[in-house]
Amino acid sequence: MSNRINRRQFLKYSSLGMAAATFPTFLFANTSQKIKNAPNPNFKADVEIEFSAKPASVNILNRGEKTQVQKFYARVLKGDPNSVLTLKDNYLGPILNLKQGQKVRVFFDNQLGETSIIHWHGMHVPQHSDGHPMYAIASGQRYVYEFEVLNSAGTNFYHSHTHGETGRQVYNGLSGMIRVSDAQEQVLDLPRNEYDLPLVIQDRTFDQKNQLVYVQRMPERMFGFLGETILVNGKPDVEFSVKSRAYRFRALNGSNSRIYKLAWDDGSPITVIGTDGGLLEKPETRPYIMFSPAERLDLWLDFSDQKIGTSRQLVSLPYDGVMSMMYQRMGRKMSANLTQGSKFTIARFKVTQKVSDSPKLPSQLIPIKRFTESMVNNTDNPLPIALSMGRMQARINGRSFAMYKATKMEQVELGSYKKIKIFHDHSGRMGSMMAMAHPIHLHGQQYQILSRTYKGNDHAAYNTVKDGFIDSGWKDTVLVMPNEEVEIIKPFHDYKGLFLYHCHNLEHEDLGMMRQFYVG
Repeated sequence: MSNRINRRQFLKYSSLGMAAATFPTFLFANTSQKIKNAPNPNFKADVEIEFSAKPASVNILNRGEKTQVQKFYARVLKGDPNSVLTLKDNYLGPILNLKQGQKVRVFFDNQLGETSIIHWHGMHVPQHSDGHPMYAIASGQRYVYEFEVLNSAGTNFYHSHTHGETGRQVYNGLSGMIRVSDAQEQVLDLPRNEYDLPLVIQDRTFDQKNQLVYVQRMPERMFGFLGETILVNGKPDVEFSVKSRAYRFRALNGSNSRIYKLAWDDGSPITVIGTDGGLLEKPETRPYIMFSPAERLDLWLDFSDQKIGTSRQLVSLPYDGVMSMMYQRMGRKMSANLTQGSKFTIARFKVTQKVSDSPKLPSQLIPIKRFTESMVNNTDNPLPIALSMGRMQARINGRSFAMYKATKMEQVELGSYKKIKIFHDHSGRMGSMMAMAHPIHLHGQQYQILSRTYKGNDHAAYNTVKDGFIDSGWKDTVLVMPNEEVEIIKPFHDYKGLFLYHCHNLEHEDLGMMRQFYVG
């Protein structure tokens, strides 16, 4: 079955008809784009953090020369000193520990020698604190973020968001984890402290002198950069020494473009208690989980029934159907050791101590208010996010990114709920050959997935991934397979302004697969 969409269908989805042609683009160039370099005296911060980004040398591979990276540093100026957890001898930025209801002020000093800005990925914050690339500051400048933590308990992260340079800067180290807690989470008997651990998964390539290699040739820009070494929490060949009890591992796919198919090597099922935006209503257990760039998963890993000395491996299993036909022809030459969809080990877990004080997996977690189509005002005309790839082109709704522009269809009312349809628009032979999976991230509030429909013919390939989607929780990033349509309901509440939506294959984002909604 063809998944092409013609102009009539496109205009129907956009609910604009001829208005889309008459008023194609609106320009927003107002004083809200001024660099915010001084604190607001009326904003009473509970926590103040000083952030900086600068070049650094880190011993990543535990041998030979140190690796040159770009790194975030942070320290608490005011409030709970545990708000910042620094990772020693690591290129990853510090872990931020925030609480719902806190008012947070961050002073960001750019000491990189190039422009940069920080995006608080997954956090529901005002435009001026979202890390829009319009606010990117030059080396030597300061930017001040001020926001209240409105998010529920969950795992988010922060990273550079400099237009055209996001992929390179994140690859060089500019990212870190955010953990948010709230009162609802605290009453649950979940693993805490030393049993609540990060699991940041990334792929990197190193040369013979241990330096990072980031290639931006045509194949890497079109398909996404794939590294040849798997790093977990900033280190290769990671083995966790664990006790015979349950752990909460907060997994973050921090790779530029690699998609993982997470599973245990022995075929045991794997349990998830949270997704991008927070805890699920109840745990979900699957044979494997698909895990695309920028997604987060709170994994319940229980070693209670394991004997001392037992070793288990978390692996990425083989899968098909994610990459384009063009990749099958030429892209495999990019990283022969670890192609997209190959099998490899991510981390090992060795039981080194027997204990008996383990929490039990809760049958219920956090209630979730379900969005329904009765809440939206565009049930029959969902806003389109049409994804297309061409030769050195990555587009949404046929357009590339424009820093201060939004089309008529990208204007949404403050306080509204919108139904959005994400789909592939690959017309012609070249377009169909370029069709590949895209992890689509929407800034602002978390959304809910309404439906996922596969309309392709390659069911054998789709069957290798279809049981690994966790669509029941709060999301800000969703993997959309070729020939797949995903419908979501997203709220646009609390804050006016420009809020991005884009592919989180960072090479695609830098190539222009990014647009924005104007909320007003």
